[in-house]
Amino acid sequence: MTYTITSHSLARFLPVIVLSAMLSACGQPESAAPAEQPTTQISYEEQLRLALETASPGDVITVPEGVHPMTRSLVLNTDGVTIRGAGMDKSVLSFAGQLAGAEGLLVNASDFTIEDIAIEDSKGDALKVNEGRNIIIRRVRTEWTRGPHTENGAYGIYPVQTENVLVEGSVAVGASDAGIYVGQSRNVVVKDSRAEYNVAGIEIENTIHADVFNNIATNNTGGILVFNMPDLPQLGHSTRVFNNTIVTNNTGNFAPPGGAVAGVPAGSGIVINANDKVEIFDNDIADNQTANILISSYFSAGYSSDRETAEAFDPYPEGIFIYANRFRDGGNAPDREELEMLRLAMFGEEGSLPDVVWDGFVNPELSAENVLCVDNGESLVINIDAAGGYENVTVDMTAHTCELEKLTEVVLAAN
Repeated sequence: MTYTITSHSLARFLPVIVLSAMLSACGQPESAAPAEQPTTQISYEEQLRLALETASPGDVITVPEGVHPMTRSLVLNTDGVTIRGAGMDKSVLSFAGQLAGAEGLLVNASDFTIEDIAIEDSKGDALKVNEGRNIIIRRVRTEWTRGPHTENGAYGIYPVQTENVLVEGSVAVGASDAGIYVGQSRNVVVKDSRAEYNVAGIEIENTIHADVFNNIATNNTGGILVFNMPDLPQLGHSTRVFNNTIVTNNTGNFAPPGGAVAGVPAGSGIVINANDKVEIFDNDIADNQTANILISSYFSAGYSSDRETAEAFDPYPEGIFIYANRFRDGGNAPDREELEMLRLAMFGEEGSLPDVVWDGFVNPELSAENVLCVDNGESLVINIDAAGGYENVTVDMTAHTCELEKLTEVVLAAN
């Protein structure tokens, strides 16, 4: 296999190469035939590991075409490095035989670009970028090739505690938590990507200012999630979800028990949990059997029953604005007993829940108008009154016929 190393890296090794050549030449008598020197084959894994460990800012590490077996996690700790393959279906780092390490590739660096490459079958997360700024993830595929499975790694594309992040033209398949996950970050764009057969297709968690658009989320448990979780460094707000195709997200939940996404019902198109200022518009949302849009507080999310949890945490979703979406079908076979009973009782055997299902929890200091506004033709909101034990379920739109101030576009700084 070929291996491309940059001029910076080559310069570091050149003295060693020259010295070895001189010693070899000087060590032989003039009349003697040159002795055959044993050759040591260095695996591509070791070549790549060496390039990552010795990289300097500005280096471009090129991964050639082919399937390259990896047995241990790869780590990059240098700012300003680019990793570039020949295409997400041509240059493949395969961790199917991984023996050690928690990730496929772990990056602890800023000004980082990775593009045109695939990471398959990692033991844990596929690509994790931790605490970096100016991150570009472009045309990257992460996949667990056996399909949905509880023992798959949790996250496919996983920037966390980052700033100024672009995920573009990428694909995530088979993650047991989230295919594309951006958490505890600021200024994020996720666009032109596809998430399929994950528990959560695309998840924005505890993140401030995110735009999620022109993506396809299909065959996940939940298509696109916008969450806030307690006990994390920041609360998220101001996320726009628009121009996406979010269809047929009905794969059974295969997350390991105990995590937040283990409580996501199969058949959820968009799920908003305890997050504020979320704008959902101009999406195609269809055939999600629990609900096309599901809005919940922390209390009814399936992983908390304690209403006093995390005093500094705001458990209520607020400032949700839904408009100009194209809904079709959905809500016809909810993956929760209480929702299925409501469907049968209110809409009959052949009926479906409305496009927007809301748990009905409201901050006592606010009113319903501060929670959810809908301007989406004939679409209805069903308030299931989880806070009141489902005693006062209603589809009255009076509190939801309103508009909220629209959010501004996320503009990323130049990398």
